[in-house]
Amino acid sequence: MESSLAPLDCLLPAGNLKFCLLILNQPINKGHFHCLWSKAALRACADGGANRLYHVTEGSQESFLPDYISGDFDSIQPEVKEYYKVKGCELIETMDQDLTDFTKCLQVLQKKIEKKGLQGKHKLHVDTGLEGSWCGLIPIGNPCESVTTTGLKWNLTNQMLKFGTLVSTSNTYDNSGIVTIETDKPLLWTMSIKI
Repeated sequence: MESSLAPLDCLLPAGNLKFCLLILNQPINKGHFHCLWSKAALRACADGGANRLYHVTEGSQESFLPDYISGDFDSIQPEVKEYYKVKGCELIETMDQDLTDFTKCLQVLQKKIEKKGLQGKHKLHVDTGLEGSWCGLIPIGNPCESVTTTGLKWNLTNQMLKFGTLVSTSNTYDNSGIVTIETDKPLLWTMSIKI
């Protein structure tokens, strides 16, 4: 079964895309933050991303509590960690130093949404006018044995995506306005946006 969605629908006022918001230890664009937060089905922070969330919501932190925070907790400020702990946010300590906090947070996220069936064929509408110039496909947790795409400058045809071999992190669009992705395992779709 093919699903069809517009990835940047979440930034449009009338958008109703269901998505998960993962906050990293990077500056947060306040212009998009409130819209994304209010529409996200699940909200998470990767370690130091909790600091960013705490500070960007200063004065109204109680209205912006993440569902979980994961990482090795070497970047989160002690007072921020304690605040979210007291507020009942799930803290998931992942000590593996061979993986980044982002990767570990994605692994937790994958487990939380596995039952939704992420594999299959998906049609992405990339013609909202908010799209930036680059996009990418990244395997989550395991290699993707068979990935086929259309609508990209460098399409894949039954190719394996796996760290250490091929990972499509620097692709772009072919201007058709539609990208299709068929995969046997979950993938992370990344794309730039115009600010």
